[in-house]
Parts: sequence; structure tokens; C-alpha cells
Amino acid sequence: MSTNDSFDTRGVYVISVAAELAGMHPQTLRVYERKGLIDPARTPGKNRRYSERDVQLLRRIQELTNAGVGLAGVQRILELEAQMDAMRNALRTLHAQVEAAQEEVRAAEARVHREYRRDLVPLRQAVVPVRVRPRRPTE
Repeated sequence: MSTNDSFDTRGVYVISVAAELAGMHPQTLRVYERKGLIDPARTPGKNRRYSERDVQLLRRIQELTNAGVGLAGVQRILELEAQMDAMRNALRTLHAQVEAAQEEVRAAEARVHREYRRDLVPLRQAVVPVRVRPRRPTE
């Protein structure tokens, strides 16, 4: 995990700051949490702490609700987007594995070609008609 990733997921904002950054009321964040749309980190004292990634998610939720999508629809869209991201990552991994396998095949093919016996020369078998002369009796 890079330093940037840890900052993106580390809960640093209290609810009022996160709400302001996302452009919504703190009560809206509480509703989204009750609906299961967001799950902020908690301090030992049970206070909510929102990460940069949480704020981005809140903005995405707001974008969808402003487009007329209900909260159940928002939840389903977010689930599908997460599945798509997972599939994209899996596809990238598979592409890398295929490329590695293709390179291995090319290397193996090159080794086989280098191992051909160079001392063998292919001989083309041509059928040449031979005329047979009758033998003369020897006297």
C-alpha cells in the first residue's frame, strides 16, 4: 500500500468537515450511514472519522441522487461499480498472465529452433526416370 493509499483511506475528517467537503448536511451523512451507503471509521470514543475516499463516495452519492436515483438505486449502482472495478483489476491481471505465457511460448519456440541439427541437409527426393538398355549377349 502506498503512502497515498493510506491517506485516502485513513479517517481524518469529523462529520461536520466531511459534510462541508461533500457539500451536504451532517444529518445526511448519518442517514447514508444508516442505509449502509457509507461506513466511516470510528475512534475509540465511537466518533465518526471520514477519509478522503469517504468524501469522494459522498460526492458520488450526491451526484446520483441529484440525477434522480433513489437511495436503493444508489446502493445498487455503487455495488455494480465496485464489481466492475474488481473485474477490471482481474482482467488486467489475466492480460498480464497471458502476455507472460505468450512470451514463454516464444522463448521456448526460439530454443527449439536453435536446437535444430544443422548438419542435416534436407534432400529432395526427385523421381528421375531411368532408361534401361537391354543387355547385349556377350560373345
